[in-house]
Amino acid sequence: MKQKTSEKVKQYLMFAGPGTILFFCVVVVPFVYGLYLTFTSWDGVSRAKPFVGFQNFADAFKDKVYWQAMGRTAIYSIFAVILINIVAFFLAYLVTSGVKGQNFFRAGFFVPNLIGGIVLGYVWQFVFNRAFVAIGKAITGGAATSLLASPSGAMFALILVSVWQYAGYMMLIYVAGFMSVSKDVQEAAEIDGCTHSQAMWNVTVPLMRSSFVQCLFLSITRCFVVYDVNLSLTKGEPFGSSVMAAMHVYNQAFTYKNYGLGQAEAVILFLVCAIVGVTQVMVGKKGEVAA
Repeated sequence: MKQKTSEKVKQYLMFAGPGTILFFCVVVVPFVYGLYLTFTSWDGVSRAKPFVGFQNFADAFKDKVYWQAMGRTAIYSIFAVILINIVAFFLAYLVTSGVKGQNFFRAGFFVPNLIGGIVLGYVWQFVFNRAFVAIGKAITGGAATSLLASPSGAMFALILVSVWQYAGYMMLIYVAGFMSVSKDVQEAAEIDGCTHSQAMWNVTVPLMRSSFVQCLFLSITRCFVVYDVNLSLTKGEPFGSSVMAAMHVYNQAFTYKNYGLGQAEAVILFLVCAIVGVTQVMVGKKGEVAA
């Protein structure tokens, strides 16, 4: 007997209703209100919100500092995403290969992801500014400077900390991918004459394509909107050379009191991140079907 529509609505409201209401209040309403603010010249404080149309978007496209921050974000994301997934894949391979204490290693590699980005940034700031400098002085016997003192060093530090933070989380997805592939398939490939490494790259890895799609999507979206580690580790220094797009958007809205312009730039950042992420998923899914 078919269930009545009213019963379905009651069940939905009972089980998913609170989550839906919370999602609507926390995500949908602020997003729509933010879109409205992109058409105003609000300073974030006053009651008046003068309507300016698409002027904020025009100013955003003319903002050279913003696009420089977007360029740095793209470079950072490319290196960070590649390294995160390489490290995560090999960590997953290590902890699924039957090594002694692999459950302990899984927990240990995942722990950095549990630490908040602000705390993580300050911890690594101490490591770069104090610990590494002291080690450098002890080895060379002379002066040593922190990585955070140079533009290239600050970017390298951001990438290193991001890899250390996110690799453990992505590792769990790759672990699930390894465990979903039957050992019989790889053993059959080895019986047919493949070496262990050939069976890995030609049999196991293609069957884990969905894990790669998920990990790439998550790491891309996280890296494109990085803010907390950027704030606590480098603060955008030296000389603004490590300011990422999210930090620039925050400064534009809350430091310079250009809330409408900052919101417009945030929308552009969201669209760029969404386009890159969705494109990657679509390409990955096509490959998954072909495999």
